[in-house]
Parts: sequence; structure tokens; C-alpha cells
Amino acid sequence: MTDISHIRNFAIIAHIDHGKSTLADRLIQMTGGLSEREMQAQVLDNMELERERGITIKAQTVRLDYQAKDGDHYCLNLIDTPGHVDFAYEVNRSLAACEGSLLVVDAAQGVEAQTLANVYQAIEVNHEIVPVLNKADLPAAEPERVRQQIEDVIGLATDKALLVSAKTGMGISETLEAIVTQLPPPKGDKDAPLKAMLVDSQYDAYLGVVVLVRVIDGVLKKGQKIRMISTDTTHLIDQVGVYCPKRQSVEGLSAGEIGYFTAAIKEVADTRVGDTITEERNPCAQALPGFKPAQPVVFCGLFPADSAQFEDLREAMGKLRLNDASFSFDTESSAALGFGFRCGFLGLLHLEIIRERIEREFSIDLITTAPGVVYHLAMTDGTHSELHNPADMPDPVKIENIAEPWIRAAILVPDDYVGAVLKLCEDRRGRQINMTHAGTRAMLEYELPLNEVVFDFYDRLKSISRGYASFDYQLADYRIGDLVRMSILVNAEPVDALSMVVHRGRAEMRGRAMCERLKDLIPRHLFKIPVQAALGGKIIARETIAAMRKDVTAKCYGGDVSRKRKLLDKQKAGKKKMRQFGKVEIPQDAFVAALKMDD
Repeated sequence: MTDISHIRNFAIIAHIDHGKSTLADRLIQMTGGLSEREMQAQVLDNMELERERGITIKAQTVRLDYQAKDGDHYCLNLIDTPGHVDFAYEVNRSLAACEGSLLVVDAAQGVEAQTLANVYQAIEVNHEIVPVLNKADLPAAEPERVRQQIEDVIGLATDKALLVSAKTGMGISETLEAIVTQLPPPKGDKDAPLKAMLVDSQYDAYLGVVVLVRVIDGVLKKGQKIRMISTDTTHLIDQVGVYCPKRQSVEGLSAGEIGYFTAAIKEVADTRVGDTITEERNPCAQALPGFKPAQPVVFCGLFPADSAQFEDLREAMGKLRLNDASFSFDTESSAALGFGFRCGFLGLLHLEIIRERIEREFSIDLITTAPGVVYHLAMTDGTHSELHNPADMPDPVKIENIAEPWIRAAILVPDDYVGAVLKLCEDRRGRQINMTHAGTRAMLEYELPLNEVVFDFYDRLKSISRGYASFDYQLADYRIGDLVRMSILVNAEPVDALSMVVHRGRAEMRGRAMCERLKDLIPRHLFKIPVQAALGGKIIARETIAAMRKDVTAKCYGGDVSRKRKLLDKQKAGKKKMRQFGKVEIPQDAFVAALKMDD
């Protein structure tokens, strides 16, 4: 067990693609955590999807042994965090387990929205922050400008900022020295009763639940009987270890250390993130404050394409829930799609990742309904309820008012694109709160309704700013709005997977766009298909998909025209009958494509 003054716990925080995982690679390589043969790019991103998309989804921990220039040996616990706003929950938990952060800023791109969001989270938990200017070897790097920007926008002193290139390894040894000299050691008393914080947990098919902990006081060792305070369950510890980055067993973990333990726990639901772990016979005086549970903001229905796979889907979701505490689901049924689940996500990227993981890891084809948010309904009889699914909306006569969630968004954008971004926000019913300039960039603060953001706001923002704008948000409150349910009818049949709640002022535009989209996406049938958007009984938009025509007169060579006429009339009557009873198949990709609305 290491002396507490020689332990450093730190997280690497940054905006997306500023080089957190690559910096973690270099630190692991420099301290000999893995041999050259075992090294690979983004070694901590071990999920196939993370490697493919080049993003971090789960925060990962690794322990490094480092000999400083003064000859002392130090134990460094590094946590590599995600940069995406959808995974801010992972960052929040990781920061609580550390005393300091390396703030990585791209020396060419400078400070971006998620940089700010993560820095404020680190300042909230009283972290010591060391700025690291990454990609300093690029021809486009402007370290002096970025230093000034960090001082102006964030207010951090940059006289000790490090110039680093995580790709080439430049400045890595200085970074390790800075971690040891500038970041504080953890506080804790190893003779006090055991008190440890549960940072994360993941399911392992052989060991059960593997729990990642940060020991605050006391010692955690094999054979101990522990109690989890919030779930009030007791467990006997089988194995204690650390990630180096491979799992390695140790005798015990003392105050200030980060590691894992297994205790034959079968359900990840028994291990709540932020829970306090203590010894059963000698408990600590008071529990840790824990974390606020993750608030899902986007809801959508997931249905198996083949209804026979419903139970497989339930099992798959249960397994994903084991490793992702921020994902929630309930069963629901739909007339068009059969049985499925209503799922809550932290954002659209989170939704996409979960959907892709289910399709890949469990090979289940899914149908996704329109993503939506939770509305608060006040009824005329004085009761209140929550609306998760637009298809369940009660009769409008019984509704007093509908409140929708609003967010407070921070958008950082180069001056050239400010006009286009302002127009986008105004189109989405946004209200401008503030606008400040730092160098050649503007920071816009806006209040926006969340249901205008969940569809494709982020994609639109990226395309109008050529990828330079960055966006971060948090939930503000619920406000009453003039909201209505818009239904989509295909061949006079309502498709509940496509119904949505929209603002009355935007309903017609939304409906028209949706009908035009579906007209191109639904394959032609042998009969005409009307595609309509309706508010209650009022049709507000319509498109018609033309019929495919089978040439019934092909076999008539010459002869009287009445022969052809007879065949054409017969065909016409058949089509009319077909249209009465004809069933229109809407392909799965049409659902997904129709929801990616483009203004």
C-alpha cells in the first residue's frame, strides 16, 4: 500500500476530439503500464463502438507507477473521461473521485463549449486544474492565442500551461512532473473506519459485478464484510485489485487509492453509483452525499422488427442497463409495432449508441419511434400527469395546459457564422439571454425548448457553422406552451410511431416536411397512397404517392380499342378495391430517415 502523500488522483477533461485518450496512451506508455507489444491507439477505449467512432463513451481508470525526478516513487490514478455532452454524467462521477484535473485544450481550436462545461464541473468539486495545450506540433497551432483565450474565457492562470503533442510524445515527461508537483495528494485517514465511494460498476460474466471504488478513509481488503449504505446490502469481498490497465490483484486498498473489488454481486442494480461502502461491524459515522441520479431528457420507443424477439430485447436491455446507469426503460405497446419499450436517454448520441449496441451485441433488428421529451399535463379536473409518449395523449378537451422542458444552451461559434446560428435559434423558438465576444469567437447564451433541440438541432448547428460551433446545455425548467399532437396518416391509417407533440405555430411546416419526406421514402404500391398530417380531425398537409402501373394491355396486338378499354376498366376497379383493403408496408429505414428532419 502506497503512502498517501505519494498518491495523485486526476481526471483528463476536454472537449470532443481534443486528444484526451491519446494523452492517456502516452502517459501509460511513458510509465511502462503496458509493453510496446500490448500498446494500441486509444488503449482505454475498449468497446468496439468507441474504437470505430473514435469517441470515449465510458470513463476508464488506470493506475500508473511513476518515478519522479527527485527519485521518489508515485502512484498515479488516471481517469480518462468522455467529451460528449451526452456523457457528462460519466465526467461528473469521475471528477468526484479525484483531487485534480488535466484540462486538455487543442492548441489550434482553442476553448470550446464542452471545455467550459467540464471546467466548471471540476471547479465545483474544488479541483486543482493544470492546463495542457495539446497538438502543439501542428502547423495551425497558436499556443499564445489559446493561452490568452483560457485566461479570458475561463479565468485560469496559464503561466504553467504545458505545451504537449500527445501524438508524438512531446512534453509528456513535463506533464508527469506537473501532475506530481502541481496536483495535491488525497486527504484521508487509513486508521479510521472504512469509508469508500462507489464510482462505477460493470458486469463480468465470470466474476459478477466488478465495482470501481475510491477509498476515502480506512482500508478495503479481501475477506472483509462490507455494507452498501443506500441499498442496505452486505457482501463478502472475494478479490481486490487495480487496473494497470489490465486487472491486477492487490492485498488491499488504503485511504486515497482507487481500485476495484468483486464480491459475487449478481445485479448491477445493487451497486448504486455514488453509494457509500463501509465495514459491517465498524461502520463510518456518516455517508457521503452521493450523486444526483442521471436525468433522462430524450425518450423514444424501441421495438423489435420481429415481434418474436421481444423477450430477447428485454434481456439485452437488462444487460446494457447493468453497465449504463443512465439508461432507463419501461414496457409499452403500440398498435402498429406490437410490444416494445419506452426508453430514456441523456441525448441523441446516447440513443444512437444504445441502439447500435443492441443491434450489434445481441443481433436484434430494432424499430425506433420519434424521439420526444417528457411533458407535464395539467388536466381540467385538477390532476397532473406526465406524458412520455405522444400516442398516449388524452383528449385535448380534458387538458388545461401542457408544459414543456426548456434548456439553457451555451454556443461557442466563430464570428463569421454568428448570423446563421442566431437565425437557427430564432427558428427554434429560442430566446437570447446573452452574447459575449472573446477574440474572434462569440459565446451565445440561449433559452430553447428541448423538443426543438432533440430532433436535429446539433446536426444543423454543425452544418451551418462548418463544424466550428460547439454546443452545451443544461435543463432549466418547465414552461407552459401552445402544444398540440400531430398525427401522421398513411392510407388513412394513423402511424403512431410517427406521431409527435409540436408547437401550434410550427405544426404546419413540420407536417408538410414530414409528408414530403415520407412521399420519397415509402416505396410505391399498385395503388395510390395518400400521406397526411393531421391535428385532431383537421388535415394540415398532404402528399400522394403515385401508383405503380402494370401494363395490362401488353398482350393486345391491334384489334378494336374496346378490348383495351375493358382491360383498363377492370384494372381500375381492382386498384380501387386494393386501396380499400391494401396494407402499406413502411420500411424501417423510412422511420429513421423521416425523423431526421431537415429544415
